[in-house]
Amino acid sequence: MAPTALADIYPIPVRHYNKATIQASVLHGPRDLRLETRTISDPAPNELQIAVKATGVCGSDVSYYNKFRNGDLQASAPLSLGHESAGIVVALGDAVSGFQIGDRVALEVGVPCDNCRSCLRGRYNLCPKMRFRSSAKSVPHFQGTLQERINHPAKWCHKIPAHISLDSAALLEPLSVAIHATRRATIEQGDTVIVFGAGSVGMLVAAMTKLSGATTVLIADINARRVEYAIRNGFATKGYVIRPNKHHHDEPSQFHTAKDLASGIVDVACAGELDVEGADVTFDCTGKEICMQTGLYTTRPGGQLVMVGMGTPVQTLPMSASHLKEVDIIGIFRYANTYPIGIKILSSGVLPSLDDMVTHRFKGLGAAKEAFELAGKGVDADGNLVLKIVVES
Repeated sequence: MAPTALADIYPIPVRHYNKATIQASVLHGPRDLRLETRTISDPAPNELQIAVKATGVCGSDVSYYNKFRNGDLQASAPLSLGHESAGIVVALGDAVSGFQIGDRVALEVGVPCDNCRSCLRGRYNLCPKMRFRSSAKSVPHFQGTLQERINHPAKWCHKIPAHISLDSAALLEPLSVAIHATRRATIEQGDTVIVFGAGSVGMLVAAMTKLSGATTVLIADINARRVEYAIRNGFATKGYVIRPNKHHHDEPSQFHTAKDLASGIVDVACAGELDVEGADVTFDCTGKEICMQTGLYTTRPGGQLVMVGMGTPVQTLPMSASHLKEVDIIGIFRYANTYPIGIKILSSGVLPSLDDMVTHRFKGLGAAKEAFELAGKGVDADGNLVLKIVVES
């Protein structure tokens, strides 16, 4: 006799699945990405089970894919990548309220302890026990979202309105970085802002500074097409294409290059202003040493330099440029308390389209390797701009 279906037993939506198998994209080493079968259990009492429908490819994921590490974080076991994600609720833990099967949610994938000093002060992004999906920092690694389904705490799932696409909901994660960065800065109406890096985070930072009152927002990058895209689509008001120079190892040459670059950028950013002193706030979204060096020179006296990008772990900086001008250097690490405001901002339509920012979409977990290969390139095989890549299922 055929087994009786759960739907035949229960006339109401089932809160749990029985144990089942799922497909997952799993990284075993540099560029060694495999499609595997995993077992998933019922969600715990305070968890939701989410069918992941959209995952954005982040630069940190690309770093793990290429090197099996991201900066100082070395993976020590197989790891599913992906943390910019949205999906649909398919099962509920027994203690969950406020959600129902079929809800569309964006996933905040960092899970803090909720008990430490940072958590109790609302700065849970600094929690020393934070478990972040697709990061090798915690052991065992907290597996990422390039899986058919995951169980995730309901507290860190955010319902999204019907008019927000799942792709845009996935990009709430990089938008949260931008919201957090602009909150940490002091941006006033009429300010001039310079943003280094025209990737998705840099563009979203630029857009958020405009929303915060900056009237001149210059975005700088070595990729001319990304700069053009940022201006054409309203992320920034001005652009500057950085021409790569030969790398100098001695400090005087490095700083001379940074000063020259800063002078050209400031001339463009401050054109027409009565006092050409530099940006009120500079954001570095690259993590590159030359951009941090240049940023200290592009920032006006009394201004702020905000470190958003995490790249070169040890940098040589002309600190006198900070001391003599009283430039505040502000560090940014992920985000906290940003998803609700991010959803409101997306709902309002005040930002440029995030759906349009997605230049390439790949269907199914089996296409993840192709997505990661393309993510490290500036253009695709047809010469089209590569900006944001999403793996959909």
